[in-house]
Amino acid sequence: MRLIWVLATLVVLASAGSLKDPPTVRYDNYSVYQLSIKNKIQLSLINKLGELSQKYNIWKDYDDHTKQMHIMVSPSESTRFQLLLKFVGISSQLLIDNVQKLIDDEKISNRDSGTFGWKRYHELAEIEAWLDEILATFPSVTESFSIGQSYEGRNIRGIKISHGSNKPGIFIESNIHAREWITSASATWFINELLTSQTTEVRNLAENYDWYIVPVFNVDGFEYSHRQNRLWRKTRQPHATSSCIGVDGNRNFNSHWMENNGASSDPCSETFAGESPWSEPESKALSEYLTSIKDKFSVYLSFHSYGQWLLSPYGHSEVEYPENYDDLQEIGAAFAGAIKNLVYGTDYVYGSTASVLYVASGSSVDWVFNELDKKVGFTIEFRDKGNFGFVLPPAQILPNCDELMAGMVALIDKTNQLGYI
Repeated sequence: MRLIWVLATLVVLASAGSLKDPPTVRYDNYSVYQLSIKNKIQLSLINKLGELSQKYNIWKDYDDHTKQMHIMVSPSESTRFQLLLKFVGISSQLLIDNVQKLIDDEKISNRDSGTFGWKRYHELAEIEAWLDEILATFPSVTESFSIGQSYEGRNIRGIKISHGSNKPGIFIESNIHAREWITSASATWFINELLTSQTTEVRNLAENYDWYIVPVFNVDGFEYSHRQNRLWRKTRQPHATSSCIGVDGNRNFNSHWMENNGASSDPCSETFAGESPWSEPESKALSEYLTSIKDKFSVYLSFHSYGQWLLSPYGHSEVEYPENYDDLQEIGAAFAGAIKNLVYGTDYVYGSTASVLYVASGSSVDWVFNELDKKVGFTIEFRDKGNFGFVLPPAQILPNCDELMAGMVALIDKTNQLGYI
């Protein structure tokens, strides 16, 4: 009898342990709509809906350029949502009718090959194994570095590519938002090109500059997006006062933190800025690492998706502009023009974050710009405009990468011409 009790207890304990991991979040028949916003009352209403994270999720905040925003709606709320739109006079367009189908199609593509490449998306362990292989293959020009530790104890890894000492540095931070998988895919492709491409313009980039690249910055959130919730955005640190988890890492930097409604104080919001600047160990570690190498880099780039934007400071104010804003606009025009000239004909909009998109305070780019005095910094929002949003099909990875390289060559060339490097 005692043996049976022990066995039963073990079964219960094992079951309890397995229940700690919640089931994978599914988005069957969740829809994404593009909304045309006419006034502040409409905007406030949709933002309030966006705080109901289980039923609504804002994919793209309202921006002054298009007067539009994107929101995902659960099937249980569909009828109520349409009635609400009609009542307040908001026009809508259906962009995605079933988010889960996009996720399922993505998973099928991810089964195509066991090798590392850019026809599918890779998990964190695969990316780190590939980094190890790259470091072993190119030991004379590559060097591993660590930003620090995440909340869950993962190493935030980076790679430095250098063909000599004392060359101007360019820092790339990628995947600060977990669900934006195209960013780490593009970052790893870019690393590979710097090391293997024989084209003249890419060799010039590789050999004339030191590159510091972090393919996956939000390692905890990225892992969670692969294991539990494909659309997870934030970090994974719990809060003492809320059951909601995580912070928007790109609102947690100590530069105009929480100013002008550029972030949320609600722990359940996708743009929650944290209890204080540097509340997240990831952002704090990055700030300390960047400070330690501040004399070694001149340009800072942050990879994001989606929307096809090249965004310069400032994010905290729609009416303030940096002294070198005209130069940043010139660099932006070169970047967008180079991409537009490719066979895809993709349009990128450029300008300051707050003036052409929306107010976003406490971002990494603004912190580097303001506090480390690096006067060329951009957020690059990759494909697309909303037909796929965060679940960009793997078939678009390589076209996006082509656009990144064309834009990067033009961006660095123009930055050099203007005397910033």
